[in-house]
Amino acid sequence: MRLVNSRRLYSFLVSILLLCFAHQVCSSGSEEADSPKKDNPFSPKACLIRYWSTRIHPNIPKSSFLLSKASPLTAAESGAYAALAAKGNLSSRLLQFCEAGNLFCPLEAEPVLDGRGDTDFSFYSNNNFAKYGIARLGGVDQFKNYSSGANFAIGSFSRYSKESTGRREGFSSYANDGNVAHSNFTSYGSGATGGAGVFSNYMPRVNVPGLRFASYDSSGNDHKRTFSSYSDDANSGNQVFTGYGRNGNAVPEVFTSYGAMSNVIGSTFTGYGEGGNGANDSFKSYTTNSNNPTNTFRNYGAGGNDGNDDFVNYRDSANAGTDSFQSYGKDSNSQKITFANYGKSFSIGFDSFKEYAKDAVEQSVGFKIYGENTTFKDYPEKGVTFDQYTKPGSVHPPKARNGAAVEEGKFFREGMLEEGNIMRMANIKDWMPKRSFLPRAIASKLPFSSKELGEMKRTFGAKDNSTLERILIKALGECERPPSPGETRRCVRSIEDMIDFAVMVLGEKVVARTTDNVAGSGEDILIGKVKVGKTTKSVSCHQSLYPSLLYYCHSVPKVRVYEADIHGIGSKKKINHGVAICHLDTTSWSPNHGAFLALGSVPGVIEVCHWIFENDLTWTVAE
Repeated sequence: MRLVNSRRLYSFLVSILLLCFAHQVCSSGSEEADSPKKDNPFSPKACLIRYWSTRIHPNIPKSSFLLSKASPLTAAESGAYAALAAKGNLSSRLLQFCEAGNLFCPLEAEPVLDGRGDTDFSFYSNNNFAKYGIARLGGVDQFKNYSSGANFAIGSFSRYSKESTGRREGFSSYANDGNVAHSNFTSYGSGATGGAGVFSNYMPRVNVPGLRFASYDSSGNDHKRTFSSYSDDANSGNQVFTGYGRNGNAVPEVFTSYGAMSNVIGSTFTGYGEGGNGANDSFKSYTTNSNNPTNTFRNYGAGGNDGNDDFVNYRDSANAGTDSFQSYGKDSNSQKITFANYGKSFSIGFDSFKEYAKDAVEQSVGFKIYGENTTFKDYPEKGVTFDQYTKPGSVHPPKARNGAAVEEGKFFREGMLEEGNIMRMANIKDWMPKRSFLPRAIASKLPFSSKELGEMKRTFGAKDNSTLERILIKALGECERPPSPGETRRCVRSIEDMIDFAVMVLGEKVVARTTDNVAGSGEDILIGKVKVGKTTKSVSCHQSLYPSLLYYCHSVPKVRVYEADIHGIGSKKKINHGVAICHLDTTSWSPNHGAFLALGSVPGVIEVCHWIFENDLTWTVAE
């Protein structure tokens, strides 16, 4: 009996030692454990599989989708980079780390070219045009199809055409259909005389466009700028105009069809046209038919002389939206401002005017057919006219038009998910860069908080005001946002972290599901066999842009998950296997949510369904 017990104790101790050894190798890596074989038992992927088996019920199959996102690092590489991360020295091997780990590490390009003569940059991509064309006399530069379709389009035009005379620049079809397109126009055209710059069809259909115009056209003289079809049909963009046209003389700026049909586009104009003489700015069809656009004008035209600003069809037919005019036209002289058909959004937005034209002399401000829900503070009593102004509460808000500013097929009802039905499928394609997760052994050692932003920038080589810095700041903003009432949420940088969160919310009997591919995306589809899940709660996980894969996961109460074969309309053959989630309780949703605009209802009355987009996923209790 003692011998049997001794053997059992021996076996138990050996098992513990083996588990500890395996955990040590998976956590720290080992040169000796590494081999060129794909089935190395100590690779990050192999360690993940063992961890998965300890946290989730063994009878539930592992997600091939998530395993495909596991780190490609070898055991030796994982151990070496984990050691560097622990010491804060990962930046010393950044390029090798990014390449081996399949990460997204955008680096700023070095300045190229010197701007001698006329230049045609057709089908050109990702370069730094710092100091290009400085003090040039005459000439034409054309940027046509620049960075078209690029996954990460970046252009730096710092001090471009500075102090030039009669020089014309054209940006046509710039970064169209791209993903994460960012451009920096710092001191662009400052001190230039004559000439013109035309931004036509600039960054259309781009996911996460980001533009920065700092000191653009400052101190310029009659250097006209035209923005036509700028950032149209874009998603989640942000444009910053700081010191734009400041102290300029007769510098006309025209924004036509700016941000139209875009989703959550944001523009900030700080010190725009400040101290300018004879400025002539026109905003026509600016952010029309957009979803929740946000525009901020601080010190716009302040201290200017004899300026003329027109806002025509501004934010017309948009969904909600917010505009803030702070100290607009303050201390100006003979400033003329016209708001015609401004803010007539079909879902009420919010406009705030603080110190508008305060202490201005001989100003003329006209509001014609101006929208509802506006705040005027410190507004001058003279020189302001209101014609057909919609006073708050004077009329009922306009009804949302079905489908307006919401892609067809993005939201639908449960009844559509029946075999034999034909329906429109939204564009579910993922436009983010292809990346992999980091092993927990590395991710857990990297800084990730607003307080550690400086260390994060050093780790990934992000320069001040760079594209990568903005990516890091936005990721932190998403992850540090307080949860909504009743919501449980977490940002995960490793698959192990995602598993832990799903198990914490749902228990160990959980399964991860996602749509197989993007076939049928943006087209009419035929619904095949359908599997209906039970009413349950779920954990939904969505990507955020970051050097490695980063997911924002949150608990979703009372849902029903559907799996459906998707067939082509013409061939009738199966082309995809889709996963859709139906939210059964929409009581707490905003009345302005795109689902209600598309389906024509209000919170708490109907369920709302949508497909799981490419590279997103949902966890539910396994049946």
